[in-house]
Amino acid sequence: MNIIRFIKDWTLPIAMGLGTLIYLVFGFTPQLNEAAMFFSPIMTTILPLFMFLILFVTFCKVDFRQLRPVAWHLWIGIFQVLFIGILMVLILDLEQEDRILLEAIMMCVISPCATAAAVVTQKLGGSLEQMTTYTFLSNFITVLLVPVCFPLIEPSANMEFWPAFLKILNEVFCVLVVPMILAYFVKHYMKSLHRRIVAVRDLSYYLWACSLMIVTGTTVKNIVHAEAGIFLLMAIALLGLVVCIIQFAVGRYIGRFFGHAQESGQALGQKNTAFAIWLSNAYLNPLSSVGPGCYILWQNIINSIEIWQKRKE
Repeated sequence: MNIIRFIKDWTLPIAMGLGTLIYLVFGFTPQLNEAAMFFSPIMTTILPLFMFLILFVTFCKVDFRQLRPVAWHLWIGIFQVLFIGILMVLILDLEQEDRILLEAIMMCVISPCATAAAVVTQKLGGSLEQMTTYTFLSNFITVLLVPVCFPLIEPSANMEFWPAFLKILNEVFCVLVVPMILAYFVKHYMKSLHRRIVAVRDLSYYLWACSLMIVTGTTVKNIVHAEAGIFLLMAIALLGLVVCIIQFAVGRYIGRFFGHAQESGQALGQKNTAFAIWLSNAYLNPLSSVGPGCYILWQNIINSIEIWQKRKE
């Protein structure tokens, strides 16, 4: 029982540790090279499926009549935009070759609220509906900001507003809107299946842990193969920790004024790092993807501590 309780309390660090270990075993064992090449595309295909299932299961528990903006959504969104504005001023004041560090940090800020934030919020006893609503709002903020900011940072990206806007919006639609429509249909028209899904305790949480294991392995791979010095990687990791703490702390501070510190802390602090890594590789210097890669570690350590404290209470 103690082992089971330990696994439940520290599911996220265990998932990250397994992801790291599995990559290191397959990545540095020559005899497993063929197996690594075989499983790599499979993992790339499975990850979006996991994210789809996580949101589908989560949305099955949502009261769709309660999906509406609330006051703390506005202030969290304002802080995110202001934070990005400050980082943009600092980035544009630097030479092109000196921007990588701040680009990596900006990706930890401009990234939308994680799709799994609602899962953690529910685990902590917060409002699932408020978090689901802000997840949509946060993604829309990112869709608007990225086509404006990225051409200024990387002129070589040749990004025009409307094509980039529509491309990112399509990604958001596939990740967020499709599972919500499917969940709504199942909840209202396939009630027997719906009851079976919601009856499985913490299903979305453990699906998320599986996806986190895959994302962590991919992140470790990117860091190991990053063409950068150890000091730059350490600086990105440490600044990522600072930004993570700031965003969780500011989110909780804002939320206290509205009686929703838990929700607003998760909304501002937990980021869709997989989406941020894709944006970095698609439009910026690939090294900037190390920022959200390290952010995965920090945000899930904070989440694990919060979940452990909740279980202890």
